[in-house]
Amino acid sequence: MPSYGLLLALTLAALAGNTASAVAHEGTERNCSVIPPYLPSTAVNTTLQLQELRQRMRAMNIHGYIIPGTDAHLSEYIAPRDARVAFMTGFTGSAGTAVVTQTKAALWTDSRYWVQAERQMDCNWELEKDVSISSLAEWLISEVPPGGEIGFDPFLFSLKTQEEYAINLESSNRTLKSIPENLVDQVWKDRPAIPPDNLSRLPDRVIQRSWQTKVGHIRNQMRDNPYEPTALLLSALDETAWLFNMRGNDIPYNPFFYSYTLLTMDEIWVFLHMDRVTEELKVYLNASCNGPLCVQLKAYDTVLTDLKTYVAQPGVKVWIGTEYTNYALYEIITPQDKLMTSSYSPVLTTKAVKDETEQRILRDAHVRDAVAVIQLLMWLERAVPKGTESELSASEYVNKCRSKQADSRGPSFETISASGPNAALAHYRAPSSSTAFLFVWVCLPTGVNMEMLGRRALWEVGLNYGHGTGHGVGNYFGVHEWPVGFQSNNIAFRAGMFTSIEPGYYKDNDFGIRIEDIVVVVPVNTKYGHNYLTFDTVSLVPYDRKLINTTLLSSEQLQWLNNYYSTIRKVLGPELDKQKLKEEKDWMLKHTEPFSSASVCSSSLSLVALAIALLHNLA
Repeated sequence: MPSYGLLLALTLAALAGNTASAVAHEGTERNCSVIPPYLPSTAVNTTLQLQELRQRMRAMNIHGYIIPGTDAHLSEYIAPRDARVAFMTGFTGSAGTAVVTQTKAALWTDSRYWVQAERQMDCNWELEKDVSISSLAEWLISEVPPGGEIGFDPFLFSLKTQEEYAINLESSNRTLKSIPENLVDQVWKDRPAIPPDNLSRLPDRVIQRSWQTKVGHIRNQMRDNPYEPTALLLSALDETAWLFNMRGNDIPYNPFFYSYTLLTMDEIWVFLHMDRVTEELKVYLNASCNGPLCVQLKAYDTVLTDLKTYVAQPGVKVWIGTEYTNYALYEIITPQDKLMTSSYSPVLTTKAVKDETEQRILRDAHVRDAVAVIQLLMWLERAVPKGTESELSASEYVNKCRSKQADSRGPSFETISASGPNAALAHYRAPSSSTAFLFVWVCLPTGVNMEMLGRRALWEVGLNYGHGTGHGVGNYFGVHEWPVGFQSNNIAFRAGMFTSIEPGYYKDNDFGIRIEDIVVVVPVNTKYGHNYLTFDTVSLVPYDRKLINTTLLSSEQLQWLNNYYSTIRKVLGPELDKQKLKEEKDWMLKHTEPFSSASVCSSSLSLVALAIALLHNLA
């Protein structure tokens, strides 16, 4: 989800005071039960690619083929050239797994994308409303004959994924077959190329720790580890980028570049596409020398052979983070006594705690972003009641506002701008031809034991939301950054970590509502104890006053809200003065006036009130 505060959707009719401008969304989903099948204009014809893939499967005697929606680094967001699920199915959501047999094809995805899949896929594909590997394995067992082989690309499987498939298929007389040459790539004739952009280093003014300092710190963790690893293999794209203070443009909205790193006590091997390495970067990385702080640059495609050569040496042990190491790399680190595993590498756990410079940069970025969002909100207040502005124009406007801010490097995600039934899609993106009118949109940029607090109001009325309650946020990295968050596989919170907090609710084909703030974990002194942490909110955009009913708030909640508005005034006021944005400052002051405990907004709804009202609508 986006990296700033509040995602809400209301009807344009409510804003404009009439219902004449409500948009009908009839016939937006496929209907494969009628003859001939009904397909919306958004559905993609996938007959040809399925035919060609099945030809290659038959040539290899493969009865089924699994197509994950990730890349060789198990990235959440991927480059266009890695969007194999989209190429094969037409479905462009960020989460999904496709499976093809000789007679059937099916897509598995979660509830955020069910409606989107029905709009984008043709009738060659079944939609399976599940994400579990056990469900997918059951389908394979029913469709693949006994003794059949099921192919997969080991570069696109994590260790856990391969293990779960193997366990679920173990007694079925169906086996997995590792095929390093991806079959989808072989039929994808116009597969996008790797971007030609050169890699770059971060400017000194935004760096507190040099790459040499970081390497030394990670080596200390390796040296102190009782299992005595001799090397650390880094596979996640943000690991190499963070360790060497470098950025790239291989993935849209994410400043990453294809890379691996093998770090030993006396050598550094970095695998990347060499044609994009400048002479300046070679000097920066000490690439022309030999020594413990000299980077040996190697071709990206040689990682398998070079890793195999290293592992063949006696007395070596490679440390990997299992969450982001693909199965192709894992399976060549043999025997097992040459392997050491942890869920996350020491680079990821170290990166999760921001240093003072990173914290300052993130806080400043949210202040600048708040200025852009205030400009957007002012524009919406004028434009939406007229019923003339579309989802697409809102996306364009927010990017225009943000591009004017200092140090802007572009958006960190594709703008989520939705209205009406589209707002029920948690990750909806307006297509280039979108004419659906806006309702209201503000896209504003261990946990598992607290997660229930975000769901409590909905649970009390029998509702829920199908997405996570929060995720880590990167510093000029991805908008989603693990291992911070509220899920069971996230690490414990520590001071200096940034996370989103984002409860919401989505009613299919009706509306969506989401509250999302970005916070930093900070120490706090309590009355009887001092070893405690709390959240300090860094997103500084006021909630829409029309949506707040203070009679539903406790005195503590009202006090928190007024304190938050006071902080917005104190921090944003000087920034708006600095940018000479008087009109925007007046708007901010108006929308951050303190609430009175006696104030009532009888025509508005809080999230709790909305959930209760919605329950009555569903009954």
